[in-house]
Amino acid sequence: MRSANLLNDFAFKYVFGEDCKEANDALKSLLTVFLERKVNSVAVKNSEIVKDYSKMKNPRLDLLVEFNDRTMVDLEMQLRQTKDNLPIRFSYYLARLHGSQQLEGKYYKQLKETIVLVFFNVNIIENDKMCNTFTLRNEDGLSFVEESQDRMKLRTIEMAKLDVNKPLEDMNEQEKMIYYFLNCHKGMDDSKIKMMIESDGVIQMLEKRVETISDDGWKKIIEDFQKLHENEERMELQLELEEAHKQVEEAHKQVEEAHKQVEEADKQVEQKNQEIKQMIQLMLANGMSLELISKSLSKSESEIMELVK
Repeated sequence: MRSANLLNDFAFKYVFGEDCKEANDALKSLLTVFLERKVNSVAVKNSEIVKDYSKMKNPRLDLLVEFNDRTMVDLEMQLRQTKDNLPIRFSYYLARLHGSQQLEGKYYKQLKETIVLVFFNVNIIENDKMCNTFTLRNEDGLSFVEESQDRMKLRTIEMAKLDVNKPLEDMNEQEKMIYYFLNCHKGMDDSKIKMMIESDGVIQMLEKRVETISDDGWKKIIEDFQKLHENEERMELQLELEEAHKQVEEAHKQVEEAHKQVEEADKQVEQKNQEIKQMIQLMLANGMSLELISKSLSKSESEIMELVK
């Protein structure tokens, strides 16, 4: 069993995003299969493997692709994210990609189509389809714009929905490619992988790309991947600490505000007592009895005597 695994972000980008004809052909095959449209020409806009790990938490696209008609595709392999935050990430990717187009001096109708194509290995969408496409629609499913004008699309590939026990002859092209993604690290040790390598032209193309990853090269990919993961963990911890610090500061502000309110209330009580004291003194000076003052102010005689001390 070999080391290389296409579910690794770096390996995925190497196989499909490297600046060479073989990787470009593999990428065109991938996009043709999962976007279900003929792809004749594509250009990878970020083929380099990022080395500055201090910046890896910044917004980045795994693989940014532009078609010859200038359609933009963000191709993502999301394996280390939890189920609960994936939908938030996907909507952000799509909005960011669509908003990245330069529109100065142009009309809105000149905006090009943008697609986020994302692979992940958990179940999120409550249907039996492994591939789903989402566009702008209301709660009743009514499209916001005509289909020909809908330029923002999210295409999700839920690899966990694949029936890995399904006979190879019954699998479609999407299922075969997903099976290869999930099991390519087994190589010829897996009977289905072996059959696909021997008979399927697209899988043969992917296999040639995977085979170019030497054991030393794979070790380097894993090292880079671990550095990225460790840096993201540090960044996440830093964000959590900053958030905790903000919460502590906010709590201090609330306590200070509460103290101010208590002090203000005490001042108001003191002021009210002074006013009552002056009133009692005036009543006494005018010859009113303590009993009558007590009834007038609804206070006991002892309370009144305490006020005028």
